[in-house]
Amino acid sequence: MTMRTTEKIVTFHRPFCLNGVDRVLPPADYRVVTDEELIEGLSFAAYHRVSTVIFVPTPSGAGVEMVTIDPHDLQEAQDRDAATKPASAQTQPVMTRQKG
Repeated sequence: MTMRTTEKIVTFHRPFCLNGVDRVLPPADYRVVTDEELIEGLSFAAYHRVSTVIFVPTPSGAGVEMVTIDPHDLQEAQDRDAATKPASAQTQPVMTRQKG
């Protein structure tokens, strides 16, 4: 089974909330990682999303925790954040790697 992992940096300019995180997160750059697996048996390459996680500061601020999120919730939070900001790049691709 072939897997691919995509990482990106998402920037928030205002405090925000996400489902799965029990606190308000501060404005910052956040690393988001999505794992996908290849759907076998097709005549073209297609992938199925397995998981999406975001790395957020711990409540104490002394570390980082990985939280599984719904990418649609992330997009909604980005849309809310962008509603008061100039139209600039909200997401910067970082790296894609494939395993398998």
